[in-house]
Amino acid sequence: MVHVLAAGSLFFPGLFLLSKAGLRRLQLFRGEESNTIIVSARLVSSIQAVLASTAGYIVATSCKDVIEDRHWLAATYTRFAVPYFIYDVYAMYLCYWHKHKVKDHASGWQLTRAYLRKEFLMVLHHVFMVAVCFPVSVLWREGKGDFFLGCMLMAEVSTPFVCLGKVLIQYKKQHTLLHRVNGVLMLVTFFCCRLLLFPYMYWVYGQRVGLPLYKVPFSLSPEYNIGAAILMAPQVYWFYLICQRAYTLFRQSILCQRPKNGHPASEISAKDQDCSQ
Repeated sequence: MVHVLAAGSLFFPGLFLLSKAGLRRLQLFRGEESNTIIVSARLVSSIQAVLASTAGYIVATSCKDVIEDRHWLAATYTRFAVPYFIYDVYAMYLCYWHKHKVKDHASGWQLTRAYLRKEFLMVLHHVFMVAVCFPVSVLWREGKGDFFLGCMLMAEVSTPFVCLGKVLIQYKKQHTLLHRVNGVLMLVTFFCCRLLLFPYMYWVYGQRVGLPLYKVPFSLSPEYNIGAAILMAPQVYWFYLICQRAYTLFRQSILCQRPKNGHPASEISAKDQDCSQ
């Protein structure tokens, strides 16, 4: 276990440094250190998501019995990925710091507090994954339920689309066809792989023990339902934010396509300002 944890501790920060050096060498951002760091962090998150979802798919499709069957990749990748959540908290802070250090003229401690306020839910989610989900998945479940762990890993399918969307918005490409297509894929994968994931796992378990879906929660110990609720709650909130942002961009796109003839100067100015955001 120690060797796998050590490998993950080297892999994710090393990949971040490697991608940052590669972007500098390619001179894609020409001295804009903040953009280099932000894109590098998004790239590492996307690669981790691809690795996790691939591992999850292999595990889930290999387990015929959803409770008893085991696959070595389930525990191995879980251990390998734990350092990623620790690294990612720092990477998110680094992105926030570079993005706001000049604009806000704030000290390091002020930026840290602002970062924790803005990303409180994400930081709490990462801490929960390391402090609770890791011990549960490696020790408490006693080798059972690799299928469900594989399903949880496949929740990362939506992450590359989320990262690409943030990068496109960062470079004011939110009105391009690429952003629209990516937005649709992000909504579909997030909804299917993060929100429908939990009802699906309840349904699969019900099929295994011969219970209809609505009876499954009452047949499980309270800790299972509480854990599922804790994991699902932030996903619902983030999906709401994604839908809200998608609606805002769609509304701005409609406004930008309307002809300006006949509009008051103040309305045209306001509309042009929205289109440039």
